[in-house]
Amino acid sequence: MAKPPHLPATTPGGKCIFCAIATGQAPATLVHEDDEFIAVVDLRPVSTGHLLVLPRAHHEGLADLPTAAGARMFTIAQTLAAALRRTEIRTEGINLFLADGTAAGQEIPHVHLHVIPRHADDGFVLSADWRVRERAELEEVGEQVRAAL
Repeated sequence: MAKPPHLPATTPGGKCIFCAIATGQAPATLVHEDDEFIAVVDLRPVSTGHLLVLPRAHHEGLADLPTAAGARMFTIAQTLAAALRRTEIRTEGINLFLADGTAAGQEIPHVHLHVIPRHADDGFVLSADWRVRERAELEEVGEQVRAAL
């Protein structure tokens, strides 16, 4: 099955669609809101109950989001995941997914965290080359990351 066409990242007036949702200028079904974040039901869900956690302030990527806000975003997602399990929505598992950058699948350049209810036959698949890597390769990656910290 082909993926549907990309959703517009901006409103007709050029505003970030998630900023428009956060300010009530675009429609969305809210499940959480506070001064800093909202959570909405995804317009194009992977499965029933798929939610998005969005900061109200515009931050393009994860590194742009203040550290405390990033932690809070995941705390909200954890609370929503627990709530999903208490509903009648089929939730045998939960994926938290954050695509950071176009190459990672981020379609709207406003950081957001997916909370995706999962069940055995939901059809959602992550495919990759999962083979075990050589220790030298892992050490080289570790060295580069440590040096960048």
